[in-house]
Amino acid sequence: MKTIYSAVSFLFLGAFLYAQTPGAPAVGSVAPEFALPFATKDSISRATLKLSDFSGKPVIIAFYPADWSGGCTKEVCTMRDNFAALQSLNAIVLAISGDYVWSHYEWAKYHNLPFRLLSDHSHAVAKLYDSFNEKSLYNRRTIFVVDKAGKIAYENLAYSVADLQDFEKLKTALAAIK
Repeated sequence: MKTIYSAVSFLFLGAFLYAQTPGAPAVGSVAPEFALPFATKDSISRATLKLSDFSGKPVIIAFYPADWSGGCTKEVCTMRDNFAALQSLNAIVLAISGDYVWSHYEWAKYHNLPFRLLSDHSHAVAKLYDSFNEKSLYNRRTIFVVDKAGKIAYENLAYSVADLQDFEKLKTALAAIK
């Protein structure tokens, strides 16, 4: 009987804690601050990068599962191939996965990626943005746009790389930022 009581208590506690987990930051809310190590196609940075480093500029935060995977390669290469359009909208691209900066560096170099890849190995930032999949232990593919004032202007919690439809929605959201 004591075992059953313990199991039921554990289940209720788990459900309570799950219910207390905040969801993704809502459009209009302040974007959660973070500081992460990063790499580019040219180097691995010794400094951490903070979201607030880009205050006054629109920022795309792109969470993705893993370097070197097919879907993630398609996602970042789409951003690479359309980087001029993103730059014309003054957007900064920050791509975040749980991979280490060494993997990011090699992947960015291999695909000639013109933006920063941030390493969130503990997935703490992905959890802040409700972009971590507890079952797979990888980030989910999500997109957030942070406006010039540091607020969430757009979110896509199920970003798809199947076609360019979600990417076009992202560009439309960026163009709407004044």
